[in-house]
Amino acid sequence: MTDPATESFVAHRNLLFTVAYEMLGSAADAEDVLQETWLRWVGVELEQVRDERAYLVRITTRQALNRLRTMKRRKEAYVGPWLPEPLLTAPDVAEDVELAESLSMALMLVLETLGPTERAVFVLREVFGVGYDEIAEAVDKTPEAVRQIAHRARKHVDARRPREAVSASQTRLVLEKFQRAIDTGDLQSLLDVMAPDIVLIGDGGGVKQAALRPIVGADRVIRMVTGGLGKVDAKLSLTPTVINGNPALLARLDDELDGVMVFRIEDALVTGLYYVRNPEKLSRLDAETTLTLR
Repeated sequence: MTDPATESFVAHRNLLFTVAYEMLGSAADAEDVLQETWLRWVGVELEQVRDERAYLVRITTRQALNRLRTMKRRKEAYVGPWLPEPLLTAPDVAEDVELAESLSMALMLVLETLGPTERAVFVLREVFGVGYDEIAEAVDKTPEAVRQIAHRARKHVDARRPREAVSASQTRLVLEKFQRAIDTGDLQSLLDVMAPDIVLIGDGGGVKQAALRPIVGADRVIRMVTGGLGKVDAKLSLTPTVINGNPALLARLDDELDGVMVFRIEDALVTGLYYVRNPEKLSRLDAETTLTLR
């Protein structure tokens, strides 16, 4: 038997983790936020709480906002580009278009360009459908101010997000072509699947080798990819997987995990290739993480 506080927290834990992860882009930090949420939750008089779910989301949001400000300083000192921590998710998550889009690497990178409060408001309103009054309590703003912040954040994100959502089946088809081109060394086929203005972003965190700046343009990306493979005395193998609710590829060198390749697809072409190699960000690939919007 468990006490009511524990039962409520456990019942909403997956939702709270998803809220924290969407705000932070880091599973490790999201777990820390949940621990902080729990410590505050057990001190609450439950009989005074009208909506336990809303109350827990409010605590989680406040703790995530505090963590966001701390993470900003860490990211400024980060070596090379910073990419969100990839999470292994169940294949059926990819069929939930709303959830998969909100978790996509492409959208989460756009959220990185928002300020902490803007990101919190956008995530709560646009992703989780939280009311303006509830958001106002969570971010310590008036409902009218929250409406204005939400409008600005939505306009900012809409101008930078992919033009249209791509189905999981369409993404898998493009990834199959990409994988086949890599496996066969067919550079023309690789070029055919890339948009002319493709952007490659690698995250090695100063631990693994990666470009210190984004690589732009199909020709430059292909030279980067093939040049890097030519320097490695190991066999590269790519395995389909589902990362953050979206089809992706696990990259192994001689059967040892090297990183995760996540893609932004538009018009059946790869417009963004995100390669996470930092070993500290590859710890959540052994077991599926349960994510939910409810």
